[in-house]
Amino acid sequence: MKPITSLLLCASAAMSMSASASIVVGGTRVIFDGTHNAATLSVQNSDKVTNLVQSWLSPAESGSIKKESMIITPPLFRLESGKKASIRIVRSGTPLPGDRESMLWLNVKGIPATDGPDQNNTMQIAINSKIKLIYRPEALKGALPEQSAQKLEWAFAGHGIRVTNPTPFYMNFSHIKINNHSLTSQYFAAPFSTLDISETGIAPHGKITWSLINDYGVKGQDKVTSY
Repeated sequence: MKPITSLLLCASAAMSMSASASIVVGGTRVIFDGTHNAATLSVQNSDKVTNLVQSWLSPAESGSIKKESMIITPPLFRLESGKKASIRIVRSGTPLPGDRESMLWLNVKGIPATDGPDQNNTMQIAINSKIKLIYRPEALKGALPEQSAQKLEWAFAGHGIRVTNPTPFYMNFSHIKINNHSLTSQYFAAPFSTLDISETGIAPHGKITWSLINDYGVKGQDKVTSY
């Protein structure tokens, strides 16, 4: 019976802990307007304790722009419970392509403070929010990805689907359904490139239902394409 008793005690101790991680970012993506010098992202601490907010950039894909192309300020700061703040993203001066969008991952992590009276029985969890930072150069001012969605080309290639994106925009898919089968992963097609989708069970011909996510993180209308 001793092992069972020990297990119950461990379970009881685990139940007495409370998870704490509540830094909320103000969007699912940041569109950096190339006609401006900076972009901002709001963050809010909905936790009951002060959090350290840490932000950094990471490459979106192989061959994408370097993370040093942008600077986050402040990269680390304290945010009191219930308070809001802004993270500012500025160009570092490194040249960026002027004929297409560029993308990085923007990571925001909240680290709860542990200096309260209940620090010994609270499980502190640091959760990283990872959103897209898309730089849209001045040459694309006033244009939107969904306006060029019809230019995407879909074809069967090998054992999957190849999406050719001849546009200067990142095409971020809300969902892709092939012959009424929803794909399990999230996909995006980079500008002037191809995306290969190799999930199991893709027939050599059929119908694709798909939609894009717009600048506000909202799903667009479904489109149907035969391949």
